[in-house]
Amino acid sequence: MKLRATAAAARRCALLLTASLSALSLTACGVLEPGGDAPSDARADQDITVGLLLPDRDTARFEKFDHPLIKERIASQTDRRGEVVYANAEGSKEKQSEQFRQMVDRDVDVILVNAVDARAIAPDVRRAKRAGIPVIAYDRLAEGPIDAYVSHDNELVGQVQGRALVDALGENAENSKVVMMNGEPADPNTALFKKGALDELDDAVDIAASYDTRKWLPEVAAENMRKAIEEVGAGNIAAVYSANDGMAGAVIEELQDAGVTELPPVTGQDADLEAVRRIVAGTQYMTVYKSFLLEATGAADMAVAKVQDRAIQFDALARDEVDSRSRKGIPAMLVPVVALTRENIEDTVIADGVYTVRDICTPAHAEDCATIGLTG
Repeated sequence: MKLRATAAAARRCALLLTASLSALSLTACGVLEPGGDAPSDARADQDITVGLLLPDRDTARFEKFDHPLIKERIASQTDRRGEVVYANAEGSKEKQSEQFRQMVDRDVDVILVNAVDARAIAPDVRRAKRAGIPVIAYDRLAEGPIDAYVSHDNELVGQVQGRALVDALGENAENSKVVMMNGEPADPNTALFKKGALDELDDAVDIAASYDTRKWLPEVAAENMRKAIEEVGAGNIAAVYSANDGMAGAVIEELQDAGVTELPPVTGQDADLEAVRRIVAGTQYMTVYKSFLLEATGAADMAVAKVQDRAIQFDALARDEVDSRSRKGIPAMLVPVVALTRENIEDTVIADGVYTVRDICTPAHAEDCATIGLTG
């Protein structure tokens, strides 16, 4: 996937965001602006049916944040008359294909899809196109004739993770052995995360081992980490690049089981609650916080604008362009990201209402929370 000049501008702006992401912040960066009133020839009815297809339940954010946020935003944008028809593929590309066909047969007005398999979903996208149903790829770029893409700057995600490790290793970085735990190779985001990370890690550290992780499964990451411990040596691993939080948890458990008491810095992504708690406890070094609110509401706004032929609003939302293997110049909204560490938990996920202090600071984490001044 190729990001164009506007995405680069968003990346530069994202690097300046060190605290909470807000709609105002993105507007200032020129990434997200409210659309104007609909032109006179736009659809006036609010009876919109949006098909929402999410890939799995293992990633906590999809059920807890993305689905309810999109559902609420569609309702608020359609005078409470819009409907979201939701299906979760539970990690199966075959199941998602069946769900996609059901959405087309139901004649929904637009489909938001986070593909389990970006290539496998292409025939279903073409089927929707023939039926006159626009398709917006959500969070993960899908192949086929999709109409738009809403996600984060995924190459930047990897850069943020890689830079965090280099900074953590300090002056010893060049001679430090790093293990890379990448995601599912069929997921186009994986390649972008990896590319961004390697932009920072190549020539800066010693990459001792690198693994792909089938379907992003923590149990597969655990198996790969056991291999790394055997091949590299538990005491020789200076840092672990983990592409997401689920795998980070598995990596940390394997290191602890191997007798490592002073854990090396481990990255993550998604700001899962358990990951935030691990960061408080000091077992996970950082995660990448991606504003679920901005991504979900942006996707909902784009879906409504597309159905109602609000071209001005749609274009204002889709200021970037990306390329997939099957289509060039896909209109896109790329939302910036933030490195979440012990130092900025209060300014990110708490300030944005993702979690409360009570959510994070359970009795088991109360002492660690007090240590970093996280009370309330």
